[in-house]
Amino acid sequence: QVQLVESGGGLVQAGDSLRLSCAASGLTFSYYSMGWFRQAPGKEREFVSAINWSGGGTYYQDSVKGRFTISRDNAKNTVYLQMNSLKPDATAVYYCAASYQFRTLAVSTVQYWGRGTQVTVSS
Repeated sequence: QVQLVESGGGLVQAGDSLRLSCAASGLTFSYYSMGWFRQAPGKEREFVSAINWSGGGTYYQDSVKGRFTISRDNAKNTVYLQMNSLKPDATAVYYCAASYQFRTLAVSTVQYWGRGTQVTVSS
């Protein structure tokens, strides 16, 4: 059974940092590209960032470029999202995702989802 378990969310102030982790089990982790998505109340789930199987390729939503960094440790079956200079509009549930797709990683191309972790940024 595939499980993706996110952790590291919380309540922070604008300008603070958080590091999200996603521990994967039940799948051959290094076969998958991994991504982070987020969903704010009343809004659709949106793409945040993706990383390819080796960690050598990454890309980001324009609004988080330069502030968020995705990384992975294949030995630990874990993907991370370092979020710096957080803004109130980052408030959302953040979801980890596994996909065979990298450049076309989207909600529709995700094979497995985590249950999410809440990030709340106060102004």
